[in-house]
Amino acid sequence: MKKLLFLAVFFIGFSALAQEGVKLNWLTDFEEAKKVAKKEKKPILIYFTGSDWCPPCKMLKEDFFYTEKFKEKAKDFVLVMADFPRRIDIITEEERQQNKKLAKKYNKKNKFPNIVAVNHNGKELDNIMSYNMMRDTSRHYKFLEKIMKNY
Repeated sequence: MKKLLFLAVFFIGFSALAQEGVKLNWLTDFEEAKKVAKKEKKPILIYFTGSDWCPPCKMLKEDFFYTEKFKEKAKDFVLVMADFPRRIDIITEEERQQNKKLAKKYNKKNKFPNIVAVNHNGKELDNIMSYNMMRDTSRHYKFLEKIMKNY
């Protein structure tokens, strides 16, 4: 029993360390993101998430965003996280208002998770909504490739 408990703790700790190892530069200010995107000539990915309540968002984060493969692809994008947590201590009131404004324009169906690609002017290029329980991220990588091909 002790061995089983040790293995469980080991794998949970290893999983957390692996996720910590992938650092991404998520912006929360869309206006700042547009300036960076214009300067660096990159499209913007806006990730609409419910970080503390949305199971598919949590799975997508783990299976897609916390991978070395995505970390490499992310170099071609400016990343913006628009979080809609239920807990009020996760984001500031200013971020909450900015995120509502972004959602009104880019996430009208209020779907989570939702990734929207826009150019530096804020013109929507494409979007991909939801994440399935099969935990297959191939659709998301095809989405990134399509954006880069057409940008």
